[in-house]
Amino acid sequence: MDRFAAEIERLKATNSYRTLRPASGLDFTSNDYLGLAAHPALREAAKKALDEYGVVGVGGSRLLRGHHPLHEALETHAANFFACEKALYFGSGYLANLALFSTLCGRRDAVIFDETIHASMKEGIHASPAERYRAKHNSISSFEKNLKKAREADCQSVWIAVESLYSMDGDFAPLQELVALARTYDAELIIDEAHATGIFGKTGLGLSEELDLDLSGVNAIAVHTCGKALGVAGALVCGPASIIDFLVNKARPFIYSTAPPPMLAASLIRALDLIDEEPERRATLFARIAYANEKLKAVAGNALCSSGSHILPIILGEEEKALKIASELQGAGFDVRAIRPPTVPQGTSRLRISINAMHSENNIADLSIALGRSLEKFAR
Repeated sequence: MDRFAAEIERLKATNSYRTLRPASGLDFTSNDYLGLAAHPALREAAKKALDEYGVVGVGGSRLLRGHHPLHEALETHAANFFACEKALYFGSGYLANLALFSTLCGRRDAVIFDETIHASMKEGIHASPAERYRAKHNSISSFEKNLKKAREADCQSVWIAVESLYSMDGDFAPLQELVALARTYDAELIIDEAHATGIFGKTGLGLSEELDLDLSGVNAIAVHTCGKALGVAGALVCGPASIIDFLVNKARPFIYSTAPPPMLAASLIRALDLIDEEPERRATLFARIAYANEKLKAVAGNALCSSGSHILPIILGEEEKALKIASELQGAGFDVRAIRPPTVPQGTSRLRISINAMHSENNIADLSIALGRSLEKFAR
């Protein structure tokens, strides 16, 4: 046990130690972008499911008695909502990405992935036997260079892996150009829409809809995380029916996981409906994003790296400085967390400020004042 204790001491000495801290103060850190997590309609849907079916858990995997009518209803509803052939519900986004890459990417295949994709996608890629090619963040030339390498190596299937909206920088993938590359090099495209689902697009289908992507001739799979803007938990993998059926039969993270509680599926069906029923939440969110950019830029200057999304990183550099300023803001009643390596590269520790539709302009103005004071206090 000594080596584990020694590693904990090292983490503490380098400001890399992490502890669990309950939510407190005004939420400027979670992914509840539309404020649906506490929506009465989602609670009612969960209660109705409990009353109707009388079970919290299902006691088994989906293939061993754990498949519930509400799981099936959700997947049918999601396929219609996201305009795909079929959808499959996983207990978490991490499981969904682990299943996708470890199952679909074979020994003679290649995966070209953006260097800043989520850890769950990287874990799935590393769990697969496919050749791996790391592309520079949002660099089309780097993606194309690696696609050429994969094709020259005579790889069978070539997969492109990206997030539509990156969770730590808040910037967008160049999806139009990536789709063109996928078409040119006959590559499959996996888009993790986790932080765009429910927000972007005319009807909230994600950045693919926002950009009106023409996916004709391209095999595309989308992952729609359900614990962020949709306010519940889990993830939906949406794509061709053959892919979904293959995952049901071959994906170990799906086959050997106990099925999610049916009441979550019921709440998710209601959450998808609310995206259509309450578009004003998205409109409010975009108005608050614009206001937050103005207020935070005034106090943070170039430390604010905004790309126009609801994720506003303030790059502070050192872990210690990020921790101290986060602590000051928490003490002032704002739940803002410090993000440190290895989640982000060395020297880019930051505050990840997350804007949601429930914030008022006064909330944002008060945060900017408190942030300005903290930045001035710890300025070097």
